[in-house]
Amino acid sequence: MSKQPVLKNISPMIPAGNDLEKSIAFYEQQLGFKLIHKEGNPITMAVVKRDSAEIFLLKNDDQHLAEWTTFRIQVDGIEQLYQEFQVHGGHMIHPNGQLQTKPWGMKEFAIIDVAGVCITFCEPEN
Repeated sequence: MSKQPVLKNISPMIPAGNDLEKSIAFYEQQLGFKLIHKEGNPITMAVVKRDSAEIFLLKNDDQHLAEWTTFRIQVDGIEQLYQEFQVHGGHMIHPNGQLQTKPWGMKEFAIIDVAGVCITFCEPEN
């Protein structure tokens, strides 16, 4: 009776620029995450979490790496999340990433964090 392996959450480790205090503030104030762990003085690594989404922010001043880093977070209530981000100014919404339904059946929008990382929030259309 061996148990089948089950994949759970994925926790990306992303470049967060040179100023982790600024990145943490962005994730907390603009995206509604909570800081759950930090290391270093000054900070070199931090973990932020919102619901089941957990992101490791790593000090890294390679702008090119950050701009080529992207990932997706599946959500329930995408329209409400989009509105929430609009209330916070909406400055983080990618210029080409407004909320829309894609041909592959996902309703999604994208944001750019302070380091240049692109995060797409998505919800199946049905």
